[in-house]
Amino acid sequence: STLHVLHGSARQLIPQLAAQLGAQAVYCNHDYEPDAIARDATVAEQLAARNIDFHRSKDQVIFERDEVLTGGGKPYAVFTPYKNAWLKKLDDFYLRAYPTERYFDHLASSPPGALPDLAELGFQPTNLRELAMPCGMSGAATLFADFVARIDRYQQARDFPALKGVSYLSPHLRFGTIPIRALARHAHYTGGPGAQIWLSELIWRDFYQMLLYHHPHVVNHAYKPQFNGLAWGNNPDWFAAWCAGRTGYSLVDAGMRQLNQTGFMHNRLRMVTASFLVKDLQIDWRWGERYFAQKLLDFDLASNNGGWQWAASTGCDAQPWFRIFNPVTQSKRFDPQGKFILRYVPELDHCPDKFIHAPWLLPRSEQLRCGIEIGRDYPAPIVDHAVARAKTLEMFKRASG
Repeated sequence: STLHVLHGSARQLIPQLAAQLGAQAVYCNHDYEPDAIARDATVAEQLAARNIDFHRSKDQVIFERDEVLTGGGKPYAVFTPYKNAWLKKLDDFYLRAYPTERYFDHLASSPPGALPDLAELGFQPTNLRELAMPCGMSGAATLFADFVARIDRYQQARDFPALKGVSYLSPHLRFGTIPIRALARHAHYTGGPGAQIWLSELIWRDFYQMLLYHHPHVVNHAYKPQFNGLAWGNNPDWFAAWCAGRTGYSLVDAGMRQLNQTGFMHNRLRMVTASFLVKDLQIDWRWGERYFAQKLLDFDLASNNGGWQWAASTGCDAQPWFRIFNPVTQSKRFDPQGKFILRYVPELDHCPDKFIHAPWLLPRSEQLRCGIEIGRDYPAPIVDHAVARAKTLEMFKRASG
């Protein structure tokens, strides 16, 4: 067999290639995004017209679509009952390993000549080598082995971005270079608080995939329809400052700069930066969701949309709208010594520790002594959190009726 590299519409090229090769069947894995479902439906129709079978299988989740439902046969709308049902259903059948290595000889061989590179496929250059990110299946295995040695500390370390507390496996899950079954199997059978908390995060991933399948409107609209009419301010200058990590709130800025420089953002910071955009700047969550989609190496529509709608309080089982993160409190709690902040906001290198979380409070005389002028060397805060919080509460209160 030979590897075929085609460039064009899958809706047209896959049926054409299958017919050209005289294939009896085409096999692929399920994709739960609305556009992908529409694509697959068209491919199936085109193949059927040529008397070619089309087979789709579950691969990227443990339980998909309709496998975990309420007693009434409906999709869950709250995570905890879903998680409990998910765990109750789990057994060895869903976690078993499939020894695919024995079939590697059956895979298509590489064609003569060079494969197209990323630039020829329309992708921009990456900085993966510069970041020393382990890539491919071997890279995923290396990261997983490293995390396994730390998993017992996951519960204590996962919320602190300055620590090596998370798995860093999300890009590999996104691109299929490590199987979800292997991760869930290890977490389930390892036991212990760290492994169980991490397994819960993997279950959130299944939950969001299930939600996207059953509620495709969330791609462009709020899960909760009463919040489709929120009176967003959408100040473009504030949005630009947020994107650039120039808001004057040091933890928010550090998180955004990490994203811009590496394509990765710690999960705690995803919540903090999203909350700040929506509830301090009153900017539509879809603006932030779109920016993350453009920057994240691990971008996954279901998880990204679910996370943003959670932070914006517009989503399924989301944070209540009256709970608003205080960015300074979050900074003091999850980066108490400012180690993560200083990694990405070097302008504050000489800022005294007690002001690192709210540098605008540094007295003018201290600014002169430390050689840092707020408003010149580092931005003054673009909004007052207390004032912004009051405006957001009023905005949600009006929408809630």
